[in-house]
Amino acid sequence: MNADVRAMKTPAEQALSAAFVAARSSLPGKAGVTALRDDAFRRFDARGLPHRRVEEWKYTDLRTLMRAAFPLASAPDAAAKNRAKNAGSILSVDARRLVFVDGAFVAELSDLSPEEGLSITSLAAGLAKGDPLVSQLGKTIETDDLAVALNTAFMADGAAIRVAAGSVLKRPIHLVFAAGSETPSSAFIRSLVVIEKGAQVTLLESHESGGNQVNAALELVVGEGAWVDHVKTTRAKALHVSTLMASLGANVAFNSFSFNADAHLMRNQMLVRFAGEGTKGAIRGVSLLKDKEHVDTTLLIDHAKGHCESREQFKSVLDNESRAVFQGKIVVQPHAQKTDAKMMTRALLLSDEAEADNKPELEIFADDVVCGHGATTSAPDESLKFYLMSRGISEKESEALLVQAFVSETIEEIANEHLREALMFAALKWLRVRS
Repeated sequence: MNADVRAMKTPAEQALSAAFVAARSSLPGKAGVTALRDDAFRRFDARGLPHRRVEEWKYTDLRTLMRAAFPLASAPDAAAKNRAKNAGSILSVDARRLVFVDGAFVAELSDLSPEEGLSITSLAAGLAKGDPLVSQLGKTIETDDLAVALNTAFMADGAAIRVAAGSVLKRPIHLVFAAGSETPSSAFIRSLVVIEKGAQVTLLESHESGGNQVNAALELVVGEGAWVDHVKTTRAKALHVSTLMASLGANVAFNSFSFNADAHLMRNQMLVRFAGEGTKGAIRGVSLLKDKEHVDTTLLIDHAKGHCESREQFKSVLDNESRAVFQGKIVVQPHAQKTDAKMMTRALLLSDEAEADNKPELEIFADDVVCGHGATTSAPDESLKFYLMSRGISEKESEALLVQAFVSETIEEIANEHLREALMFAALKWLRVRS
């Protein structure tokens, strides 16, 4: 007699299943979206939370780490909105702020002034009225990732933005995702940004999830000849899972930078597809970790077309018992000749108890390419520290100067001067608190 063998559901998985059954009828969207949700949840329900036997999640075992699933967040009240009104201040630049509190769009805290070539709506409103823009949801990048499936099943709100062909936006768009409730809850945020041919956009994201559990996903579709700068910062005191799914057309200039600090348990995954020839992409990031913080950066770069260039550079600074994970894979498809792709990850350990797990990979199916990857893990250079101390600088200050030099090399690659200064200031603030 044959019997199906199924893993027992954890309390978190049971709570997520119950939450979907209870919320399904009230989640926004018409028949097509409901079918998309149901299919996504069936995939999650069959496999459960990702765990160490899933290769892409081997270093961040959510089945073990996620002890419980918090209830879905309620609509923010006035007190919650007030607590969140100053969120996103780490990126102190002149920008159009679109604010989401506990996963819900808050119009009164947002700048909705009209600008030619720019269309903005909340995802919840777009799903409710069947906006043609949101019909693209789930089509940007094909993935069987379980975190994305869970996000698709529960997605309730987020930003839906279209930048018309040839538009050059006057100010950056700043998506601010903040926690306002004092009661632990969970939010599933989904955003869609479509940047049409020849447009120029600076897109900022600030995630400050407090003690909430957050699963956020951004689909980014970039048309031919467009120019996009993307900067994302994350501070999270509880579980935070974030996914970028980007499809880049031909002759695109794409730059993405992620800054992670004060993140208790975070998974930041980026799936980027070079879908047109002649595109150049630079994807970089810095993580500053202390105590028992855990930050996982997982990257998949898919070179589907030839004559493209990609550069990936990620740096982590680890103190106390913190842990940084980097998993980066570059895939070069059979017809993507003349691909130039290089990936580097570096970790600086300030403590004997800190841990860095680096796993860069290449999968190359074309024969006329230039590709490479590297990974380093080290402690601060003792000879350099001794040199600084011999000039009358204290040991802590000497180490801080070395850390500052380590991260500034990556931060300096950001084109926007004000953003560079804001992130360097945030890094220095982290160093001062540590000292």
